[in-house]
Amino acid sequence: MKKGLKIAIGADHAGFDYKQALITAVSATNEVKDFGTYSAASVDYPDFAHPVATAVESGEFDFGILVCGSANGVAITANKHQGIRAAICWNEELAVLARSHNNANIVCIPARFITVEEAEKIVATFLTTDFEGGRHANRVNKMAC
Repeated sequence: MKKGLKIAIGADHAGFDYKQALITAVSATNEVKDFGTYSAASVDYPDFAHPVATAVESGEFDFGILVCGSANGVAITANKHQGIRAAICWNEELAVLARSHNNANIVCIPARFITVEEAEKIVATFLTTDFEGGRHANRVNKMAC
């Protein structure tokens, strides 16, 4: 995993336990800010996805990690932000493609469909994969409305 990154992380109640494990895994070599939730009590995922997306979009943080049950809610919410490219990743290959081809800056983890160990590998892969640029840069540059 790359070292010295600034990472914003957030989750809803379904992703709370995974968020805690990911904070432990990532914070050993990176600066991590936890945007909540802070318990497994039921909450609304936009309340955590928007602050993470804002933190990444502003440039204050290099990357974001969002976790919810399916990852759909947090991904849809984060992608409302103009400068965000949030990708749902349920395996390492998707994490590589999200970074190398799409220059994704937030990884969205579906806690109800993968193990914590898989989530840790996906996040590590996401954070260590570089954007390839080239023909992919042209496509990424066309994403904004």
